[in-house]
Amino acid sequence: MTADTTVSTIAHLIQLSVAPVFLLTGVGSILGVLAARLGRIVDRSRVLETNMPNIAQEAQAVAHLELSRLSIRAGLINWAISLCTICALLICTLIALLFVGDFVTADMANFVALLFIVAMLTLIGGLLCFLREIYMAIKNLRIGLH
Repeated sequence: MTADTTVSTIAHLIQLSVAPVFLLTGVGSILGVLAARLGRIVDRSRVLETNMPNIAQEAQAVAHLELSRLSIRAGLINWAISLCTICALLICTLIALLFVGDFVTADMANFVALLFIVAMLTLIGGLLCFLREIYMAIKNLRIGLH
């Protein structure tokens, strides 16, 4: 194998890995949004818990209900973050295998395809959890009610 062929091979491998890198960038952006939502849920929960002793007895039941809903929403966001993080790890593994696969004699095409499918399934699962959390947030929205 000549030096030009080796450089061409590596250049081709880099080209193949660019698409998963773009996907990884998108998943990273989604993770940023999810982390921000989780932060807002945690902040709201802390405010409610801190103010609980100062709230009138009648309003405490409403505050407890809101805390319960926030807990469920935090759980959904946690699942979404976990699934999207697994997706990102699978994409990173996929990128590494695209490089390694060209240098070893084993046929890894099926394994690479399986990794991509599982990565997409985890991303779908994460997005579904995110969507459910958004539906819960909108359902429990109380604009103008005091």
